[in-house]
Amino acid sequence: MKISIIGAVRSGVGAAKLAKKLGAIPFVSDSGSKEKLQSSISVFESEGIAYECGAHSEKVFDCGLIITSPGVPTDSAILKTAREKNIRVISEVEFASWFCKGGIISITGTNGKTTTTALMNHTLNESGIKCYSAGNIGEAFSEIVLDVKKDEFVALETSSFQLDFTDKFKPFVSLILNITPDHLDRYNNSFDEYIAAKMKVTENQNEDDFIIYNADDSNIKTNLKNTKVQKLAFSLKSEVPAGAFCREGKMFFSLSEKVTEVCSASDLFIKGEHNIANALAVLAVSKLLDMPNQKIRKAFTTFKGVEHRIEFVRELDGVEYYNDSKATNVDSVIVALKSFTKPIYLILGGKDKGNNYDDIRNLVLEHVKKIYAIGISAQKVFDYFHSIVETEKKESLETAVETGRREAVKGSVLLLSPACASFDMFDNYEHRGKVFKNAVNKLV
Repeated sequence: MKISIIGAVRSGVGAAKLAKKLGAIPFVSDSGSKEKLQSSISVFESEGIAYECGAHSEKVFDCGLIITSPGVPTDSAILKTAREKNIRVISEVEFASWFCKGGIISITGTNGKTTTTALMNHTLNESGIKCYSAGNIGEAFSEIVLDVKKDEFVALETSSFQLDFTDKFKPFVSLILNITPDHLDRYNNSFDEYIAAKMKVTENQNEDDFIIYNADDSNIKTNLKNTKVQKLAFSLKSEVPAGAFCREGKMFFSLSEKVTEVCSASDLFIKGEHNIANALAVLAVSKLLDMPNQKIRKAFTTFKGVEHRIEFVRELDGVEYYNDSKATNVDSVIVALKSFTKPIYLILGGKDKGNNYDDIRNLVLEHVKKIYAIGISAQKVFDYFHSIVETEKKESLETAVETGRREAVKGSVLLLSPACASFDMFDNYEHRGKVFKNAVNKLV
């Protein structure tokens, strides 16, 4: 079969390599420049995979299947034309899932996906159950799927963009952490459309599968009523009859009227209420797989967190520098601002996704000393915040860091927590975070 792949970054490269291994004829098309795609092009040339860059040609449609990368909008001209030509369009996650022999643990939600996926992977492996992590975290699913054996698992960070083009995707466990407004620029400013995209993860599950969901999130509970899947909840606020909950600093698992104390919230190396919720979700999966309590406790103790999520970079002259590049929406910034008691110099901005800054207004008043606005949303950030707190527009992330170095006082925090996507200035949030850390580590 001829397979066209739209997008030549991580998932596109993985899909092309998998297609070739399976005997298909892949063709990769990306509208980005050759200079920007050089690392991907070197892979295609070494693998003998045909490609084009700079624009999409008619050659894209000479195929029986199109695999699209998550960064390609659902209403893009190339995908519209494909649908008009009755060419099936699927996501890379859908494609890879067809060839997965192991159990898929799909982790989705607006916030906390990366940390939860990494903690899931760490906990299973520490407990002697072989697990891979893939999706939005680390490698593309396509890169590792053929390595996964029957009794092994994949902790798969699954975004709404990846779920948009799924139709047979069927995880053994689907885990929904939370759903709050995000990516509304992609979903016609419709929160309902965004919720529907997230809930697609349960579409093909049946009574042999499980969903583990946040019982404190009304958006999830409302949309779970008609699913056949076995349901387990997790909650910070109340005891649940089936699932995981926290009571008086202890973490419990309940099933079939039996309640078991597993560990303490204080066992978690990573701190914060949001991380306790993430850990409860992982705990529920772990107990479903019959992991001993002591191994879960050890895994929680030894997990050090993930890069780009409230990540400590360095301290210089009494100022602490934190990289929270993964905060691509307002809710993530709420978590970050609540994590500090010290005054904050905040770097905010990027590619806006329909943000409503009313949600962080009071927190900014309480915690933030100054805002440095960057990216194409710098003017929007400035217009909203300049009457509330000192706000200054900066041409680059590096300039914001350098200004923060001069202005931040001893005993304060310089925090990159942008509330926006990175695609206006960077390849992805990882690239943005690395640029920030490099700029911080250059300070003298």
